[in-house]
Amino acid sequence: MIDQLTIDRILAAADIVDVISDYVTLRRAGSSYKGLCPFHDDKTPSFSVSPSRGVCKCFSCGKGGNVVHFLMEVEQISYVDALKMLAKRYGIEVKEKEMSSEERIQQNDRESMFVLNEWASRYFNDIMLRNADGRAIGLAYFRSRGFRDDIIEKFRLGFSLDDRYHPDALFKEAVSKGFKDDFIFRTSLCYKSEDGKVRDKFRGRAIFPWFNVSGKVCGFGGRVLDARTKGVSQKYINSNDSEVFHKSHELYGLFQAKKAIAKEDRVFMVEGYTDVLSMHQCGIENVVANSGTALDVAQVRLLHRFTSNITLLYDGDEAGIHAALRGTDMFLSGGMNVKVLLLPDGDDPDSFARKHNATEFRKYIDEHQVDFIKFKTEVLRKDSENDPFKRSEMIKDIVASIALIPEEITRSVYIHECSNMLSVPEQTLINATNQQRKANYEKKIKEREQEQARAERLAQQQKWQNTGTSTAQTVPTQQTIPGLPPDDLPPMEDFPTHEDEHNPANDTPYTSNGQQPSVTANATDTNSANTYSNPSDNTFQPSFSPQTEVTSPTNHLSKEDLKFVQVEKLIMTIVVRYGERTIACQDNEGEEQQIQVVDFVVGELEEDGLRFRNPTYQKMLDDASAHAQDPDFSAKRFFLSSPDLNISLIAADMLNDQYQLSKMFTEDEKIADEESNIGSQLGHLILDYKINVVDDRLSQLHKMLLDKEVLSDTARCTEIMQQYKVLKEIQRKIALRLGDRPLAN
Repeated sequence: MIDQLTIDRILAAADIVDVISDYVTLRRAGSSYKGLCPFHDDKTPSFSVSPSRGVCKCFSCGKGGNVVHFLMEVEQISYVDALKMLAKRYGIEVKEKEMSSEERIQQNDRESMFVLNEWASRYFNDIMLRNADGRAIGLAYFRSRGFRDDIIEKFRLGFSLDDRYHPDALFKEAVSKGFKDDFIFRTSLCYKSEDGKVRDKFRGRAIFPWFNVSGKVCGFGGRVLDARTKGVSQKYINSNDSEVFHKSHELYGLFQAKKAIAKEDRVFMVEGYTDVLSMHQCGIENVVANSGTALDVAQVRLLHRFTSNITLLYDGDEAGIHAALRGTDMFLSGGMNVKVLLLPDGDDPDSFARKHNATEFRKYIDEHQVDFIKFKTEVLRKDSENDPFKRSEMIKDIVASIALIPEEITRSVYIHECSNMLSVPEQTLINATNQQRKANYEKKIKEREQEQARAERLAQQQKWQNTGTSTAQTVPTQQTIPGLPPDDLPPMEDFPTHEDEHNPANDTPYTSNGQQPSVTANATDTNSANTYSNPSDNTFQPSFSPQTEVTSPTNHLSKEDLKFVQVEKLIMTIVVRYGERTIACQDNEGEEQQIQVVDFVVGELEEDGLRFRNPTYQKMLDDASAHAQDPDFSAKRFFLSSPDLNISLIAADMLNDQYQLSKMFTEDEKIADEESNIGSQLGHLILDYKINVVDDRLSQLHKMLLDKEVLSDTARCTEIMQQYKVLKEIQRKIALRLGDRPLAN
């Protein structure tokens, strides 16, 4: 669909740090950048971005790739759409072949709904700015609230006319522009009334478009204007949940606020649309709103990608106090530092921002915000001072919040402070906190088991319904490892004391930073602590959108072949990184010559009639060999821009530093050291591979010699013994070239 030359131009222009920074707050870490992974509930930064290699990787959940793969996952779009998105960002013209009728039918529904919402947003904005009634009603409303034109444009505010003679004006206009009825109803811009007539959902309301984190219009909020609010049951209405909009997963104003949040390393959360607008107009831009809905864990994870610090801004009345207490335990369990600020009685963030400039507002926040746990303790203590039972319930409530905090040191600090504030022995609070954490853990385990049981029942029901079809068509059930807690569970502990907590999740074969232990290039050294693990453990398998099916390079391999795959992977890692480089080697006459890495690998394998056991790696090597002499050939660019998505994903994974090639050469984890030893490393790996082949053949011959029929055939037995002797000599010579190491008998 998009020619390879255009793909190369897009990838060459795209700055992976620049693109990912729109979704994740990145901090420099040496030559790379780190941040919280946007694909799972990340407590500590495990998402790494390498600008020099042009790849990203989460060493906890395993997702990553190049900039195109990242956009595919975070936006849930196709490969072509991700390329188009980058092309638009960097002003690159994309020429495509004419799509067939079948391809047009298969256009992505999500993208079509985004396009419709973008059009509707412009439609509402134009109505307000250019229609006489729109200006007189809609624009007048926003100006009466004191909003400047730049704020109106920044948030693309709009208005929908309430014309009783044309209650379906938007619907007719959308249809005339070529939008399908199905998408108009699925985005809930319109609906059918009981009499079967079409009605515009937001007619007569001020419009607040919702932008997702990448700036696409995903939904709308509509407010009845002041003159009509009396007696109206719903002052605000929102788009219904759809493929592109889930109100509980979005935060109003995040797109406009994300850069300020990253810069300030703090976010303010308010309740309403106008609170966000007024604070922006005041000069405080790191603000979002949950728009009155109950807080959802998805919103917490979304915010945590940009900062760990949040201040909740609410009215100082009773309702504001309860709002501050409601749902904020999710922020604590998400590892966020939560503070609360109650504004002076009678003020909300909207009115307070209109009375003060940014400096005054920030000064008030810094002087009056309090830690959430302290706030909760003070509020609950006022209601239970003279009632022992209420006091006991209050302590349990506070302990329940403290137990949600994942950081042990933070919990310890809160327990100590609460002990002083409540005059309760610290050890009592420690024991209660540990009991609560244990109860939380057991509850999660039970919920997960129930979910798995339901999934298994659904799978079985579908299997019965699909009798005669292959089991591969049934719904897969969630797999868990016996004895290990699921990833999203709180840590299970022994709970003897607060200081002696134990997390069995840490007993898995991963290092403290979430990475698997490094491996060496010595595949045959069984005495080493760093022997090869199952290659499938490190296989890169992201969960992309339904349009994309990614195949593991170890699929369909026999157990005998799997032991070769890890060495093949390390060899291909060098090819992907440095395939076009030249290395020094000796020819058959002992003369030194320079040869390309790709040609060296191909030549060494062909010399002994060998091919990789892994068909994907062999295809990558064949493709690179066929293009190695092309002008300006770059192995990294060649593989990353491969039209085979599976190959480009594997290449991106190999470019990540997790797969540095040999511990003896990468102690300081510097790319320069790795590059200076390409020839040495590659030579060792090729010899490792060949000695594996020899070992495998020796094992086969040994089994043959134990066969009674072979032993009874003297000629056959002698022939095998001769082969065995020759191979043992080859094994000895390879071992000498590799250096002294124990050999198998």
